[in-house]
Amino acid sequence: MEDHSSVDDKVDVKSQDIEDPDAGLSFEEREKIDRDLVRRLDYKLIPWLCLLYLFNFLDRTNIGNAKIEGLIDDLHMTQGQYNACLSIFFVACVVFEPISNTLLKLMRPSIYIPIIVTICGLCMLGMGFCKNYPQMMVARMFLGLAEAGLYPGVNYYLSCWYKRRELGIRAAIFFSAAAVSGSFGGLLAAAISQMNGVAGLRGWAWIFIIEGLATVVIGFISFWMVHDFPDDAKFLNEQDRQRVLRRLRDDQQSSGGASASEDFKMEYFWQSVKDWKTWTGSVIYMGVDGALYAFALFLPSIIKDLGYSTTRAQLLSVPPYAAACILTIVVGLWSDRTNKRGIYNICTSVIGVVGFCILLGSKGRNPALSYVATFLGALGIYPAICNTITWVSNNVEGVYKRGVTLGFVIGWGNLNGIVAANVYPVKDAPHYTLGHSIVVGYLTIGLFGGSVLNYYLLNRENNKRRNGERDHWVKGKTAKEIEMMGDMRPDFLYTL
Repeated sequence: MEDHSSVDDKVDVKSQDIEDPDAGLSFEEREKIDRDLVRRLDYKLIPWLCLLYLFNFLDRTNIGNAKIEGLIDDLHMTQGQYNACLSIFFVACVVFEPISNTLLKLMRPSIYIPIIVTICGLCMLGMGFCKNYPQMMVARMFLGLAEAGLYPGVNYYLSCWYKRRELGIRAAIFFSAAAVSGSFGGLLAAAISQMNGVAGLRGWAWIFIIEGLATVVIGFISFWMVHDFPDDAKFLNEQDRQRVLRRLRDDQQSSGGASASEDFKMEYFWQSVKDWKTWTGSVIYMGVDGALYAFALFLPSIIKDLGYSTTRAQLLSVPPYAAACILTIVVGLWSDRTNKRGIYNICTSVIGVVGFCILLGSKGRNPALSYVATFLGALGIYPAICNTITWVSNNVEGVYKRGVTLGFVIGWGNLNGIVAANVYPVKDAPHYTLGHSIVVGYLTIGLFGGSVLNYYLLNRENNKRRNGERDHWVKGKTAKEIEMMGDMRPDFLYTL
């Protein structure tokens, strides 16, 4: 088990500059106060953020549900034009994601997050009234720009509230909303599509309109439900704010707020670019994210082409997501308890590879076996997404550097959504040999080029720090200068 405490008194930076409201209390009393505080943070932060991401992911993938309800035919689109509508979303995401966390810090979470959620809902609403391919392209582009900031923003935001060993389960619960969204989306699409013909609109249009309106309402309410960083959060009293800041400082984490003692400098951007962890994290996330979008965008079509009706295909897309949701939370919980994240990435990726290899081998000849394989695919992809982001976040310290790194990693992953949006052409149905092969390739790259390599390099660096081979980095520096080194401090041990 990794120990994130100091390994060298010469480089130990404590929390003396933050007042301790519990000075004089016994260890048991302090532990009870800490547990109650974390529970209170969970109740205030997690449920609403999960609801936001549920609708966020629903908005970005429900075009797959709309497709099998007649979207392509009604808008007189070719399969290539439909794929272009999927791709433009990811292009817009990639453009905006690297700077999204900087905007989050500058504008404050309570303003930035509600604004982008509301804009997402308006874009989705507009998609319901599109009459042709150019209009759908424009709507999807603006949807991508708006949605780019939520996932990296919330993961960065959570990392400014919780200790590193507390973050995995929270990030997993948050991301499990994406799996719930897959289940919920299939059920909702099946129900809403029954409105076909109401007000002269097709069922697929009502999917966009109803879900878009719901997102707008949730975004507006978010102005009162999303809180700022710990040192500015209004739901905490002064003593609790000090407690949160102390526990973050003791864990070598930054709060992200005004007391974080960092102003944005291009130096932090270049620190991220030059850090090898940014690029190993990007390779891991490319592998799992490329597989995720291929799976989420085309699962209804894959199931439908196994011989099921449209409505039944919508409904049968629910159980794989439900199973993925459960495993995502289990992985988040156990990765926190063991303080190991790489091993869970490796194991789940292997499950995903097996699932898609079965899909490749069965070639639709055995619909029941192929359907079981979609479960393995979901189990292999979804837990690794949030586990990867938590792993990256755990190992990057410094308010802006962490934000930029998460933006790069998630942005590069979403860039591969462009590929994922084009790997399941209609002409390949029902076997989808090309699509399944590419997903296997993505998972393999993320597994061996990313997770295994990252684990090895982090473990090697930890051993050098324990052996004192990095102590010379802090010679002649003041305590403040050492603190500002972030994860380059010799006493900062990486999470494996």
